Amino acid sequence: MRLVPASVATIVSVLSLAACTSGEPTPDAQPSAPASHDHGAARVSLPVGDGTERYDVGYSLADVRLPQRADEPGRLSFRIDNFRGTAQTRFLVEQTKRIHVYVVRDDLAVFRHVHPTMDDDGTWSATLTLPEPGDYRLVAEFIARDVGGNGDHVLLGDRVAVPGDWEPSPAPRPTGTGGDWGVDAAVTTDLTAGEQEQLTIRLTRPDGGVPPVGQYLGTSAHLTGFHTESGGVVHMHPMGSPLRNGDALELEFHAEMPEAGTYLLFLQVRVDDFLHTLPIPVSVA
Repeated sequence: MRLVPASVATIVSVLSLAACTSGEPTPDAQPSAPASHDHGAARVSLPVGDGTERYDVGYSLADVRLPQRADEPGRLSFRIDNFRGTAQTRFLVEQTKRIHVYVVRDDLAVFRHVHPTMDDDGTWSATLTLPEPGDYRLVAEFIARDVGGNGDHVLLGDRVAVPGDWEPSPAPRPTGTGGDWGVDAAVTTDLTAGEQEQLTIRLTRPDGGVPPVGQYLGTSAHLTGFHTESGGVVHMHPMGSPLRNGDALELEFHAEMPEAGTYLLFLQVRVDDFLHTLPIPVSVA
């Protein structure tokens, strides 16, 4: 289904917040492992999947549930099954968590980043409040640990409707800027699909002061992007510490955008002990 992105103003008010294979798992065959990179003492594959399919490289999302009433706490839950058809219960830690879950509405006007806990049977769950009804997608990003201690880095997604009347928000213009209660962000890098690049985000305050950035998930910031047409997800990691440049603080990320078009980036950064979520629409050539 085509995603219709939301205006930055709408997203801020609500926030107050490359798929390799697809299809069904084959239980009697181990999928081939993708290329890998170092992850501490373990070897971890490069990220596989873009969060638009519920199955990839032998892993699948099962029994995905979201709260069925908007604007009140409810239960988020799901399970990750492996190629044997059993619940995957061994995971490596990525940015201080064993799993990162993003819940987004189709128009990207609602974004949540949560870290559920896992029961003994492999069911992940958390309490979640979604402010409005709509067609949502749950995206799970994880590193499944194999018997040798290495890991498969995978992004899977599945769709769940939250009942109620709703209208998609209008599309944002790709301005490369965003803001949220005293912190402004601007992307200063021109992005090109398929290129490995260094993306720079410049943080400023309306009063001219330099934002004091704290730690979030063990680093300076968390950055997730969603393609506004395909819904494909990208997760970009910070490169080094924030750098002061005049009246701004600059955050640098390793970026490789898989397709051209408009992405909506969600920058999560802690300033003055408050976690800000800044939506930034950008264009990728």
